[in-house]
Amino acid sequence: MNYYSLNKKAKSESFRNAVIKGLAPDKGLYFPESITPLPSSFWDNLDNLSNSEIAYEAIKQFVFPEIPENVLKSIVAETLSFDFPLVPLNDNISSLELFHGPTMAFKDVGARFMARCLGYFNENNTNEVTVLVATSGDTGGAVANGFLGVKGVNVVILYPSGKVSDIQEKQLTTLGQNIKALEVDGTFDDCQAMVKTAFLDTDLTSHMQLTSANSINVARWLPQLFYFIFAYKQLHNQHKNIVFSVPSGNFGNICAGMMAQQLGLPIEHFVASNNENNVVTRFLLTQLYQPKPSVQTISNAMDVGSPSNFIRIQEIYKNNFESLKENLSSYSFSDKETREALLEIYNNYNYVADPHGAVGYLGCKSYLDQNPNAHCVFLETAHPTKFLNVVEDIINEEQPLPKQIQSVMGKQKVSVKISTYEDLKGFLLN
Repeated sequence: MNYYSLNKKAKSESFRNAVIKGLAPDKGLYFPESITPLPSSFWDNLDNLSNSEIAYEAIKQFVFPEIPENVLKSIVAETLSFDFPLVPLNDNISSLELFHGPTMAFKDVGARFMARCLGYFNENNTNEVTVLVATSGDTGGAVANGFLGVKGVNVVILYPSGKVSDIQEKQLTTLGQNIKALEVDGTFDDCQAMVKTAFLDTDLTSHMQLTSANSINVARWLPQLFYFIFAYKQLHNQHKNIVFSVPSGNFGNICAGMMAQQLGLPIEHFVASNNENNVVTRFLLTQLYQPKPSVQTISNAMDVGSPSNFIRIQEIYKNNFESLKENLSSYSFSDKETREALLEIYNNYNYVADPHGAVGYLGCKSYLDQNPNAHCVFLETAHPTKFLNVVEDIINEEQPLPKQIQSVMGKQKVSVKISTYEDLKGFLLN
C-alpha cells in the first residue's frame, strides 16, 4: 500500500516511509491510495473471530508488503492484550470502554501498534529515530508507555503546562529512559504547531530522523478502526441501527471509525461530540471551516482549535459537504452541561464516566432526540480516575485508583520547560 499527501505536492510513499516521515514534505497528512472493502463473508463470520483475527484482517491491506504476515499477527496480538467491553446504560445507549490498556486511554491501541511497527522497521537500522509528539492529555502517556525501551527510538513529548490532569502529567513525565517531556508555556495548538514546524526545519531534519506519534501518523491513526468493529460484533445481533458518538478533539478517532465504515462496517451514522472547541460543529451548520485558538475545558484531551484529521474526513467524502453531512452530525457542549451529564450518568445508571465520555453521552442524547430508534454507542475514551478531582467533586464519591494509575502516583516528575519553537529546536539539537 502506498500513501499520498493530502496537499498533493509530494510523492507517494510506502507504509514504512509514511510511518517514519510522519508528515509529508509538503506539510500534508498521508492517506492510503486505495481502500478495499472486506468481503461480506468477513462480516457474516465476525462472531467466530477473535479480536486479533478481526484486527489482522482489517489492517493488513494498509501495511502489506512492508510488514510480513507473521510479524503483523504478532504486532496485532501484542497491541490488543486487553479488553474492549461494551456496557449498556439503557435500551438505546451503551458505553464502549477503551480504557483497559496500560495507560487507561483509547490511545494505547494506536501507540502500541505504531511503536511495534517502528521497532520492526528499525531493528536492523543503526540510525536513531526521534519521535516528536504533542499531547493535549492522553496521547503523551500512551506514546511514552508504548515506546518505552524501544531500540533506536527516542521520544520527545510536548504538553501544555497546567492544561493536563495531574495523572496524565505523571504518565508522561516519570518514565525516564528514552522518554523526554517538554512542558510548554502555551496551549495544545502551540505544541502541535511546534511539532509541525520541526518536521519542515532542514536544520533539524538534516541532523536527525524525525517522526510523529500523533494521530497525524498513519500507524497511530489507522489501528483505531479496530474497536469500532469490536463494538459492532458485540451489538449487531440486536438488529438495531448502530450510531457512534465520539468525543472529538483532533478527529483522528472518529476518522478511523469512518475508515472502518469504508471497509464495510455496517453502521448507520457518526456523531462528533465537541466541548466548547467546536470548529466542526460550526462547520456543519455554516459550511465555513474556521479554526480558532483552543479554550481550556474539563475535557482537556479535546481542547483542540485546529483539528488536524478533519482533512482526512473531507478526503473520505471527496470534499462533498452534503455527503459528509448525511453521515456525520456534531454537537457542542459546555463544561456545565458536561458536569450535569456526569452526575446524570452516575445517578441514573450507577456508572462513572470521565468528562470526555460524558460529552459523548450528551452527543448520544442529542442524536436520539431526532432518531429514537437508533442504538448509540459513546466512546469512553479514558478511565475516570485520570480526572479524579473533577469526577469525585461531581459525584461526591471517592474512586479507587486502578493499579495502572497507582504505579505512577509516587514517581518524580521530570520535565524541561520551554516557551518558543527556538527552545524546542535547541533542545533537539543538543
